[in-house]
Amino acid sequence: MSRLILLSLVTTILLSVSLAQQNPPPQPSERSREAQESSSRDTRIDISAPKDDAKKHPDSASAVSDLTVDENAVALPDVQEFHPWDPMKALKDVEVGDYYFKRKNYRAALDRFKEALYYKENDAISTFRIGQCEEKIGSKEEAKKYYEQYLKILPEGPFAKEAHTSIERLAKNEAK
Repeated sequence: MSRLILLSLVTTILLSVSLAQQNPPPQPSERSREAQESSSRDTRIDISAPKDDAKKHPDSASAVSDLTVDENAVALPDVQEFHPWDPMKALKDVEVGDYYFKRKNYRAALDRFKEALYYKENDAISTFRIGQCEEKIGSKEEAKKYYEQYLKILPEGPFAKEAHTSIERLAKNEAK
């Protein structure tokens, strides 16, 4: 019985070796060609400017050229400041910030909400939550600033009424 198992094992190994020799791996030139081609021509993305872009934005070339040279005629890099756009990371930061806020760890919540704004600028919920955290910490002016910013982003948003009442409450406390 053991000889039969050994014989079948040796036969399987020899068969796999012979098949491997018949189908050699693709050459490097074939691999690079495959890497450059899309598996589906439908998924290629056109990143060229729209046909009427120059007509719709006639002064865009001068606006961009102003940004690339400073007052000393020194060429600046194309991008002055870059913030990564990652709305999913921002959403996760808001979720974790809410967790900290519920546990009354307002400083940790504040950090998470500010990080959410880093990954998704002008996020209304993060802005409102920062206002709440600043108020809880005692930074009344900062809280007011973020409540007002929330109202600029979403004047009729779900927290607009609460933002208005918070601004009024902070103004009354300031007057005292």
